[in-house]
Amino acid sequence: MIDVNILEQIFKNCWSIDSSSKWTKENPANGQCGVTSLVLHDLYGGDIVKTWTNDGWHFYLYINGDRIDLTKSQFREPIDYRDNPSSREEAFLDTNMEQYRYLKGSVLTKIVNFFS
Repeated sequence: MIDVNILEQIFKNCWSIDSSSKWTKENPANGQCGVTSLVLHDLYGGDIVKTWTNDGWHFYLYINGDRIDLTKSQFREPIDYRDNPSSREEAFLDTNMEQYRYLKGSVLTKIVNFFS
């Protein structure tokens, strides 16, 4: 697995209005949790989990016992992680196929370029 800090930079560089309608330059992680958890799950497996926030359900991954939340920066307040079990189907309720395909393609391209 690529270092989490590098992954976070890769995703941050790929997030856009094309991956979430809530994206802004000031808060690029906003609205990216569902689609990001799906793409990370494709790449690394693990378990999609969720926790409740003031903005609704927040999705992230558990991989090999580690919590991977690349979109936590969207929140001003600390997250009270509950690690509730979730699923790809539930995370897809937070995104759509076009946003998912865009983010997955962009991330894969950046990863290939990273290793080139």
